[in-house]
Amino acid sequence: MNQVRKNSLLMVAGLALLCAPVFVASARAENVTQTIEMVRVDVQKLSTGYRTSKIIGTSVVNDGGETIGKIDDLIVSPDDNKSAYVIISVGGWLGMGTHLVALPYNSLQITTSKVTLPGATKDGVKALPEFKYSTT
Repeated sequence: MNQVRKNSLLMVAGLALLCAPVFVASARAENVTQTIEMVRVDVQKLSTGYRTSKIIGTSVVNDGGETIGKIDDLIVSPDDNKSAYVIISVGGWLGMGTHLVALPYNSLQITTSKVTLPGATKDGVKALPEFKYSTT
């Protein structure tokens, strides 16, 4: 598993931390106040979550069971460091001609047996703007 995917897993796990109580401590460095947030995590609950390494490569289906595409990646938005997006590869054959699209992670319904994108069609998803990874 590459480092980007490991970092994605850590970022998604970090999203779960936002629902926990927050403890704040302050420190002084060079006359600047720095705030550090310590968060208590319910590790038992978190351990039942969906691991990035298990989600990536999973087929995404619609309500009718039609395969829409496969999960290529998970990305946390740099705008707020809280919003997660799923990158889905649609179309193509053996990796050739695939079209990547970005969708909000919360638009998926994930269970232990499948990942569903309710109300989607393959053509509808493929018509979305193409996602391209930044080169910087």
